[in-house]
Amino acid sequence: METIGFIGLGIMGAPMAGHLLDAGYGVFASGHRRAPPQWLVEKGLRTVSGHHAVARAADIVITMVPDTPQVAEVLFGQNGVAGGLSKGKLVIDMSSISPIETKEFARKINALGCDYLDAPVSGGEVGAKAASLTIMVGGPQAVFDRARPVFEKMGKNITLVGDNGVGQITKVANQIVVALTIEAVGEALVFASKAGADPAKVRQALMGGLAASRILEVHGERMINRTFSPGFRIELHQKDLNLALQGAKSLGISLPNTAMTQELFNSCAANGGADEDHSALVKALERMAGHDVGSRQ
Repeated sequence: METIGFIGLGIMGAPMAGHLLDAGYGVFASGHRRAPPQWLVEKGLRTVSGHHAVARAADIVITMVPDTPQVAEVLFGQNGVAGGLSKGKLVIDMSSISPIETKEFARKINALGCDYLDAPVSGGEVGAKAASLTIMVGGPQAVFDRARPVFEKMGKNITLVGDNGVGQITKVANQIVVALTIEAVGEALVFASKAGADPAKVRQALMGGLAASRILEVHGERMINRTFSPGFRIELHQKDLNLALQGAKSLGISLPNTAMTQELFNSCAANGGADEDHSALVKALERMAGHDVGSRQ
């Protein structure tokens, strides 16, 4: 089995690395800035000093960090991954970042004689813990085939959608759908509650019809129970919708509902909610309605 370096052991990265350890892979992480979670060490995670050392130790390096600048720093900064690569190694970025920058990152890694895949994921903390993530992959078919056994330990719906950068384009499209669906579920539950219905029973009824969705199931329950500890933070979804809106501007197209939903996220962040789960978007709708889900008219 190939050895794996994993950089970015956060809310999603840590359980993803845990599944790789459970599958028998040797997994390396950098411990020079922050010690990795102890439970991963107990599973067999090995630490080295610096991202370049991770790249030297591993056949495949996976990055799972918040945004484009962090990926650039991890890959090409001082003591970055690029400094430890040798020909034939594979870099997989599973973060959600700029498609344009992704193409440039791939070009630089390819110039070192190594392969590159962009493989952003959807499914949040729940999917990461359950190894049921959707993985959207950009890159060559042969490189995808090499990486597929690794992806299968972390996700279920794994698709090669195109060349480098297309994985990130797909993730931006995914985040548009997720954001607008969260907004729709929030509107529906605020409306139902304000009208005097029990939102929990309304949600239960809707789950049996055409309105059923994973967002209604998971995030609708969060809205009703007020459980907004992050699986996916509002500030990260803001970042993803910024990528969508910037891309739309460059393409000369309009994404009106994406722009409106971004404003709702902006309202939440302005009211101290940037670190809350993106289901907390409902709070912006509640402020406009003067009514919280779960209250009765």
